[in-house]
Amino acid sequence: MTTPVTFTFNGEKFTGEQGQSIAAILFEANHKVLRKTRFNSKPRSIFCGIGICFDCVVTVDGIANQRSCLVEALNGMNVESGS
Repeated sequence: MTTPVTFTFNGEKFTGEQGQSIAAILFEANHKVLRKTRFNSKPRSIFCGIGICFDCVVTVDGIANQRSCLVEALNGMNVESGS
Protein backbone atom coordinates (compact mmCIF):
# COMPACT_ATOMS: atom_id res chain seq x y z
CA MET A 1 0.00 0.00 0.00
CA THR A 2 1.32 3.45 -0.88
CA THR A 3 1.00 6.67 1.08
CA PRO A 4 -0.46 9.60 -0.88
CA VAL A 5 1.12 13.06 -0.80
CA THR A 6 -0.60 16.25 -1.90
CA PHE A 7 1.01 19.59 -2.75
CA THR A 8 0.11 22.69 -4.74
CA PHE A 9 1.76 23.84 -7.95
CA ASN A 10 0.87 27.40 -8.91
CA GLY A 11 -2.21 27.10 -6.70
CA GLU A 12 -3.47 23.81 -8.20
CA LYS A 13 -3.50 20.63 -6.07
CA PHE A 14 -1.60 17.54 -7.23
CA THR A 15 -1.47 14.13 -5.56
CA GLY A 16 1.10 11.39 -5.97
CA GLU A 17 2.76 8.68 -3.96
CA GLN A 18 5.29 9.03 -1.18
CA GLY A 19 8.81 8.87 -2.61
CA GLN A 20 7.95 10.44 -5.97
CA SER A 21 9.64 13.64 -7.08
CA ILE A 22 7.67 16.79 -7.73
CA ALA A 23 8.46 16.50 -11.45
CA ALA A 24 7.29 12.87 -11.62
CA ILE A 25 3.92 13.70 -10.08
CA LEU A 26 3.39 16.72 -12.32
CA PHE A 27 4.46 14.82 -15.44
CA GLU A 28 2.17 11.90 -14.57
CA ALA A 29 -0.72 14.39 -14.24
CA ASN A 30 0.12 15.62 -17.78
CA HIS A 31 1.34 18.97 -16.48
CA LYS A 32 4.56 19.26 -18.42
CA VAL A 33 5.46 22.97 -18.36
CA LEU A 34 7.36 23.68 -15.14
CA ARG A 35 8.71 27.12 -15.98
CA LYS A 36 9.24 29.58 -18.83
CA THR A 37 12.52 31.11 -19.91
CA ARG A 38 13.34 34.66 -18.88
CA PHE A 39 13.67 35.78 -22.50
CA ASN A 40 10.93 34.91 -25.00
CA SER A 41 8.94 32.91 -22.38
CA LYS A 42 9.77 29.54 -23.92
CA PRO A 43 8.25 26.61 -21.98
CA ARG A 44 10.58 24.25 -20.14
CA SER A 45 9.91 20.82 -18.67
CA ILE A 46 11.88 17.81 -17.53
CA PHE A 47 14.91 17.34 -19.76
CA CYS A 48 17.47 15.05 -18.12
CA GLY A 49 15.43 13.82 -15.13
CA ILE A 50 18.56 13.22 -13.03
CA GLY A 51 19.48 16.69 -11.81
CA ILE A 52 22.23 17.59 -14.26
CA CYS A 53 20.38 20.29 -16.17
CA PHE A 54 18.25 23.10 -14.75
CA ASP A 55 15.22 22.98 -17.05
CA CYS A 56 12.89 21.79 -14.27
CA VAL A 57 13.73 24.38 -11.60
CA VAL A 58 10.86 25.52 -9.40
CA THR A 59 10.38 27.41 -6.15
CA VAL A 60 9.56 25.13 -3.22
CA ASP A 61 8.13 26.73 -0.07
CA GLY A 62 9.81 30.02 -0.98
CA ILE A 63 13.21 28.52 -1.85
CA ALA A 64 14.03 29.25 -5.49
CA ASN A 65 15.93 27.16 -8.03
CA GLN A 66 15.05 23.72 -6.72
CA ARG A 67 15.35 20.97 -9.34
CA SER A 68 11.92 19.34 -9.26
CA CYS A 69 13.28 16.04 -10.58
CA LEU A 70 15.36 15.68 -7.39
CA VAL A 71 13.02 17.06 -4.71
CA GLU A 72 10.73 14.50 -3.10
CA ALA A 73 7.14 15.71 -2.91
CA LEU A 74 5.86 16.17 0.63
CA ASN A 75 2.40 16.90 1.98
CA GLY A 76 1.54 20.56 2.05
CA MET A 77 4.40 21.80 -0.13
CA ASN A 78 3.79 25.02 -2.02
CA VAL A 79 5.53 24.78 -5.40
CA GLU A 80 5.63 27.59 -7.93
CA SER A 81 6.98 27.88 -11.44
CA GLY A 82 10.65 28.73 -11.62
CA SER A 83 12.19 31.47 -13.72
